[in-house]
Amino acid sequence: MKTRAVILAGGEGTRLSVLTAKRAKPAVPFAGKYRIIDFALSNCVNSGIFDVVILTQYRPHSLNDHIGRGQPWDLDRSFTGGVQLLQPFKGRKDTDWYIGTADAVWQNLNFVVRGSADYVLVLSGDHIYEMDYSELVDYHISKGADMTVCSIQVPMDEANRFGILDVDSKNHVKDFVEKPANPPGNNASMGVYVFSTQVLEKMLTEDAARSSSSHDFGKDIIPRMVAQNMKVFAYPFQGYWVDVGTVDAYWDAHMDLLNRPPALSLNNRDWVIHTRSEERPPSVIEQGAVIKNSMITNGVVICEGAVVERSILSPGVYVGPKAVIRESIILTDSYIEASAVVERCIIDKQAVIGHGAKVGKIQELGDLGITVIGKNARIPAGFTLGRNVVIGTDLGPEDFEEYVTDKIVPNGKKLFNEKKAAKS
Repeated sequence: MKTRAVILAGGEGTRLSVLTAKRAKPAVPFAGKYRIIDFALSNCVNSGIFDVVILTQYRPHSLNDHIGRGQPWDLDRSFTGGVQLLQPFKGRKDTDWYIGTADAVWQNLNFVVRGSADYVLVLSGDHIYEMDYSELVDYHISKGADMTVCSIQVPMDEANRFGILDVDSKNHVKDFVEKPANPPGNNASMGVYVFSTQVLEKMLTEDAARSSSSHDFGKDIIPRMVAQNMKVFAYPFQGYWVDVGTVDAYWDAHMDLLNRPPALSLNNRDWVIHTRSEERPPSVIEQGAVIKNSMITNGVVICEGAVVERSILSPGVYVGPKAVIRESIILTDSYIEASAVVERCIIDKQAVIGHGAKVGKIQELGDLGITVIGKNARIPAGFTLGRNVVIGTDLGPEDFEEYVTDKIVPNGKKLFNEKKAAKS
């Protein structure tokens, strides 16, 4: 019995705002030292699956650099298994940008079904969770299933974001509806599927011939299989799982890591989340600095009198004297200058928060209002940025001229430089 994993990693991730301006969603950093895709990849190798195909599309360079030949995941294998990164291509047959998730697999079907794989595991590359896929495949086999869909109970007010399943007492799927406006329930698809290889090939071939199809697993493949009374089963998942597809969900997932006990433990030596790590020196915490309930990674410098509370600091972050960071996620090599205050923010790589600037604000519950600062942005000294502000990539002091009088960027403002965005 052999299983091949296919990870869909081409997502543009527009709901993650400027965090995906220069990278695909699966390549977005997470939890200080990881990328989002590390969780799906690590689940594969921890489950004994070493034959992995990754389908990329939108801005794949960061993802390609991160994965390389797959060495951190023991996927740098030359003869059997290993990792392959595939992107849309032009060949003798018409191929183009992927229309939907099923189309992405269809366009690469020769690579997916070749060899001796009995089962194909289809995964999203942008979810945070830990799962033993070997148990999932065993469940699929025990049910004699054509397809198995992983499911999880979600809050009813979020159910319209997911595909919703109706199952009988044996978890046979009786009905499936993708992202319904008025969800009939909250038993949601996780976007994790197992197919018997021949069934996947048959369904994708038939779907590709339908001009009316949107060529998507959730919108087309699963409903059609259910309608044809094929053996589609749900695999109930009881652990922690989150689709970090929005700014709020991304921020919430990080805050979950800081709960005690954490919703998802990254310290389980029996289930290591592997990643490609840079060589960085140890962190430096100067005298008088105060750190509470936070995650601090390698190469971080926290200066005298600085305060860091309920935050996650990625490698190489600098926190200047008397600076304050609360409930925030600071990505690699960002620079928080002296006396700056950062509250409930997500700050992308290599950004600079100027001396004495105040960015974001902790407010009453019910309106998170996360402020997001794009990669390489420079916030001028002494400026105040309100809640729910979005600052585009590569912005500098010259882009804040309209606010130079009172030095206040109001709540909800989205500030971009179209010329800089086009170059990025």
